[in-house]
Amino acid sequence: MPETAAPRRARGAFPGARSAVLAGLLVVVPVLAGCIADPGPTPTGTLSSSPAGPGNTSGAPSTSAPLETTQSSNKAPVYWIGRSDSNVFLYREFRDVPEQENPVTRALRAMMSDKPLDPDFFTPWQNPSQLATSISGKDVITVDVSEDAFNSNLDADMAARAVQQLVYTATAAAASSGLIDSGQQIRVRILVDGHTDYVAFNHVQLGSLMARTSGLVAPVWIIDPQEDVEVADGSVKITGRSTVAGGKLRWQILRSEDNGNKTPFLTGETTAAADPAQAGVFTLALTLPAGDFELRVAQASSPEGPEGGSEDTRSFRVR
Repeated sequence: MPETAAPRRARGAFPGARSAVLAGLLVVVPVLAGCIADPGPTPTGTLSSSPAGPGNTSGAPSTSAPLETTQSSNKAPVYWIGRSDSNVFLYREFRDVPEQENPVTRALRAMMSDKPLDPDFFTPWQNPSQLATSISGKDVITVDVSEDAFNSNLDADMAARAVQQLVYTATAAAASSGLIDSGQQIRVRILVDGHTDYVAFNHVQLGSLMARTSGLVAPVWIIDPQEDVEVADGSVKITGRSTVAGGKLRWQILRSEDNGNKTPFLTGETTAAADPAQAGVFTLALTLPAGDFELRVAQASSPEGPEGGSEDTRSFRVR
């Protein structure tokens, strides 16, 4: 593919009121054990986990998020950016996508074109006029996207997270579809209109190989049920993931009343799996009556509590 020498920059403003929300948001770095670390230096566009600052945990050790495992479902894993108080993390949803394109391309297209199911999530990416992906060997994914995908005005921190949102989604889609060997570190090269010299969102230099940056996934997130789904009967299976393998989690079910208020209905604790093959996974099986509910899950072992960004919520209904 052709290359040019002078860096080019993205243009455009972030639509609506999101720009005010995004400015200045920083991330709390969680501890994620038993995974492949990203050895790349911060200047490549990845984020360091060590500096202290507002919303950061100074000196917190971390490693990169584990790759998804191969699944038989046709749903695409898509990562979004989510806010929890003053913190920003990556969260994953599984989405129904058309099958006309390869798994990596269709997952990235959903990330750039669709809206998250959960209203707490968002994406700064724009629908690109051109998008293509390829895989070299067993560990390199190349993404070639048109410049119009970057038409958002972001600060440096959010720009780095947006690029990592793409890296996480591309690697997740390739791993879950069995296109790459998830037992090794997978790297992503991002091209813009075939060039390696682009500066994404005016902040992140693209073109070099990038791996998943450590500490960006949410400390805890609910996988199922997804936002606003309807459960056919009262048997509800809840699954999720915590970054603390073997850690305790608090959960609560709130029921929506006719007046719009939410009242506590069930509470309890569970433990995330410590087994390396399922590290951090938690499951709950509950019997609930018909109604509208909200699930809240938080790390009980987190010294910061839910205010530190370690809580996730999900609304669903039982009919």
